[in-house]
Amino acid sequence: MDSPDFMRYRKYLIIIFLAILAIFMLWIRMLPSASVASTDILNLVGSDDPLYNLRQIEQMNVNFPNYSWFEAMTLYPTGQVIHWGPLFIWIISGLCLLTGATTRPEIISLALTIPPIMAAIMVPVIYLLGKKISGFSCGLLAAFFIAVVSGQFYFRSLYGYLDHHIAEVLFSTVFCLCYIWVLVYTREHPVDFTRKETLRIPIIMSVACGVAYILGLLVMPTMVLFALIAALFTFIQCIWDFFRGIRADSLLLINIVTFGIAAASFLIFGVHKEGLQFDYYTLGHPLAYILIIVATAILFMFSRIFQKRGPVQYAGALAGLVIGVLAVFAVALPGVFTTFTESTIQFFGQNPLYLTIQEARSWTINEAWDSFNIGLILMALGLLVLLYTLWKEKKAEHLFVVIWALLIIYSTWQHIRYEYYFVVPLALLSGVFAGAVIDWGGKDILGLFSGKRGKADAAAETATTKEKQKGKKHSKAAPARKNVNYLSLGAVALVLILTVVFAYLSVSYAYTVSSSGGIRMNPDWRESLEWMEIHTPDTGVNYYRMYDGATFEYPEQSYGVMSWWDYGHMITYIAKRIPNANPFQAGVSGENGAASFFITESEEKNSAIADALGVRYVMTDIEMDVGKFWAMATWYNSSAGQEPYVEFLLVPEESHSGGYDPFTLYEASYFRTMISRLHNFDGSMVEPGQVYYVEINDRLSSTPVATKAVIMNVQEARAAVDAYNNNAATGTRAMVLSTGILSPHDPIPALRQYRLVHESPTNILTQSPPDIKYVKVFEYVPGARIKGSGVIAIDLVTNTGREFTYRQASSGDGFIVPYATSGSSNEVKAKGKYLIEGTGQEFDVSEQAVMQGLQVG
Repeated sequence: MDSPDFMRYRKYLIIIFLAILAIFMLWIRMLPSASVASTDILNLVGSDDPLYNLRQIEQMNVNFPNYSWFEAMTLYPTGQVIHWGPLFIWIISGLCLLTGATTRPEIISLALTIPPIMAAIMVPVIYLLGKKISGFSCGLLAAFFIAVVSGQFYFRSLYGYLDHHIAEVLFSTVFCLCYIWVLVYTREHPVDFTRKETLRIPIIMSVACGVAYILGLLVMPTMVLFALIAALFTFIQCIWDFFRGIRADSLLLINIVTFGIAAASFLIFGVHKEGLQFDYYTLGHPLAYILIIVATAILFMFSRIFQKRGPVQYAGALAGLVIGVLAVFAVALPGVFTTFTESTIQFFGQNPLYLTIQEARSWTINEAWDSFNIGLILMALGLLVLLYTLWKEKKAEHLFVVIWALLIIYSTWQHIRYEYYFVVPLALLSGVFAGAVIDWGGKDILGLFSGKRGKADAAAETATTKEKQKGKKHSKAAPARKNVNYLSLGAVALVLILTVVFAYLSVSYAYTVSSSGGIRMNPDWRESLEWMEIHTPDTGVNYYRMYDGATFEYPEQSYGVMSWWDYGHMITYIAKRIPNANPFQAGVSGENGAASFFITESEEKNSAIADALGVRYVMTDIEMDVGKFWAMATWYNSSAGQEPYVEFLLVPEESHSGGYDPFTLYEASYFRTMISRLHNFDGSMVEPGQVYYVEINDRLSSTPVATKAVIMNVQEARAAVDAYNNNAATGTRAMVLSTGILSPHDPIPALRQYRLVHESPTNILTQSPPDIKYVKVFEYVPGARIKGSGVIAIDLVTNTGREFTYRQASSGDGFIVPYATSGSSNEVKAKGKYLIEGTGQEFDVSEQAVMQGLQVG
């Protein structure tokens, strides 16, 4: 491997190899762009955060280089402080201005290429990082691993997923590279504050660290995680250096410059939210950086003070200081201490609501293996190799990588979103292990295939030469015997096999996803939101203007669009309307949150929420109705979740093979929720249908098993349930359940102030009239007043041609009806007049009466 020819061209060969890897990363991530020829490019964009990034780019293109830290086009009626940084948007907006991209297709086309390009840049960054840690073999292999790894790192840098995650990974890795770079330099050229000539280069390198850190921080405040890594490393390294008699001058200089720049730069860019939370740009950040500097200075002084007093006194004094500072902090500044503690717990901890958030939930072993498979084994072995090397060589950069890896592993275990951070330690440690094995056995392998002797042959020849020099008699020169070190051969072969298997599994997954077209926007949502932009009143809020959150007030004509938080950014970007909840998980919980709005069973409570939030339109879809119902129920009541509404049972297979099929069945309370009443029944009154009487055994499996199910009317089923449960054996019970979302147990009253105004074209229940459309849009209106009693009805036809009858039972002295029979421009049209059933009384209702709550007749 060290032949003159190879060494002469090594630099060029490495550059070519890295270029091939980078091109491969770019190619596999750009594959979905081939679909642009057959579809509108917007259909390739992810429907949550990527759309909001596009919204920010459009806004910045008009106001460059200004960045809006307050967003008026979301979270009505308050707006929201944005917790993302401006750097990712600056980069793309700047490129748009340079290239002249001004239309939406042009902006999207340019923007979607940036995450794949940033992923490709990771190749040389990881190579340099691996080379600093364990030589060029480690660097090359680590670069190879980062090029082929899949998981969230691949998906978040795929063409179509326009988000800052890949920028977070890139700039945080550059920071770690710079930090390790200066650690290596100062280990070889120690800093001495009494000698100025030792300061210049470390200061320059530390400035690079500080710049890299602030760039990462300007992408996302979670960059503070890497400040924590540096802080933990500093604490352990300073103590370790003391016991080895090494001065801490270098670490003090590095942290003063690095985090001094971070603190100063943060204050220049501004504090944009009150409090000390680390997930926003608050004062918590500069305070944390200053604390790192102060703590490093204290550790430095302690090492000087206790240099001659011995390790026991040093350890005792240090422990006492830490405990004392925490105690004083807690007593003197309890609010600050509590906020810091809670922010840290929130940053690393879990709560039940995180289970409903794709990127915030915990990581499972199965998910880890699905994402990285053999890579986890290589990473674990690499960590062991690095720990051994750390114990043997005692290099600071090795300790830094160990702490980095362990903290990222823990963070990813708590929140799956950090999986894209996780790939860097995985690639690096896998490179450490594979590089160590190949460096150990590589010469023997090359010797075996080239005919040259390896280490074993060279040793044998040396021994023979020594024997000859001693004058021993040899009747005839024995032929050279080639000794093969089978252990090194086997180790290298095993590493190569593991590497190839890991690469194949990762690349095959990535290629399958990319070649299938990648991300696709839901066409029903897009259709409905494009309708909303055209057919609903303007909010009076300028989509492109940047507003000051401290002084901004919504205009009188403004209103909110209520939907589940998943769809908030779609509403902002496509419809240019203002959602009441968004994917920042804002507007979701609490008395007036989206969860309460859709799960409450009371129209009065729902109307109170709508009035408080200024809701005018409500958007529902089949996913909220079924697949995402559990998430809404969990946000509504995290302890009960969907248990009061939905029952999961195992049902014996029809083949009687002894197996079970899972079934979802619905309890009476499900049909009373607002999401069910809106999406399933269009807000109309519904009579109960047939239900199932179900006997259940809770002892046969961890999931309840249905042992008997009989179709009955509701009264019969409830009587049978009461009779069974009065004498039920332990672990058994009976329930009244429905198998479908259109079979309520009880009469469902009509919603009096919601009218359907649009529905998307896709049918959900194509074989079972009445049908349900994928997306529906409702308008919240005052409603016209009609005096009378009984049941009033009106036949309607929707924009898709679906016909249904809106029915409402009287309440008090009459009815409040949401549909107009004349004067309405809505797409859902009345086929005739309102009729009070059984009386022959008919009523015409004008649009004015509906919108102003006027009395009719």
